[in-house]
Amino acid sequence: IAFLCALLLPLTASADGRTMIVLDASGSMWGQIDGKTKVEIARETLSSVLEELSPETELGLVVYGHREKGNCGDIEVAVPAATGTADQIIAFANETKFLGKTPLSDAVQMAADALRSTEEKATVVLVTDGLETCGGDPCALGTALEQSGVDFTAHVVGFGLTDDEGKAVACLAENTGGNYIAAKDAAQL
Repeated sequence: IAFLCALLLPLTASADGRTMIVLDASGSMWGQIDGKTKVEIARETLSSVLEELSPETELGLVVYGHREKGNCGDIEVAVPAATGTADQIIAFANETKFLGKTPLSDAVQMAADALRSTEEKATVVLVTDGLETCGGDPCALGTALEQSGVDFTAHVVGFGLTDDEGKAVACLAENTGGNYIAAKDAAQL
């Protein structure tokens, strides 16, 4: 429930702009928390959260690691940000394969670029259970995005990360004025 609230808060807070959810579909999502895969938990949580949002909320979805193992370029804008996309996002997440690497910096950059087509407020919510595995620097990216002059905020949900791992991605959120939210176990989820 805490994870659900953690994801819902940044999405509802950004209702005055557009939001892109960045979903980690790397192979590590097959890990388990209290006997349930992170994949199952992520799908259920995403579905529950999106069903509660107003259909007027402009949402999109970027997914990484979902088509190929070992490919750092496996990133896709699966659902462009628009109103009424919740069902599309849920359907895509439910059909997604979880098998690749973790190019989270490039995925967040892709999401930011997709949101920059207008000058509206833009928010990215990254849900990840791992660290960058493709050479990107989340901290530097956060700084660059903040300095770009666009009203952009990144929130990061660390899903089963240790405290040290969380610090390695929290800076992405902190450097853009966003929040890092830790969801460490099934009770918190």
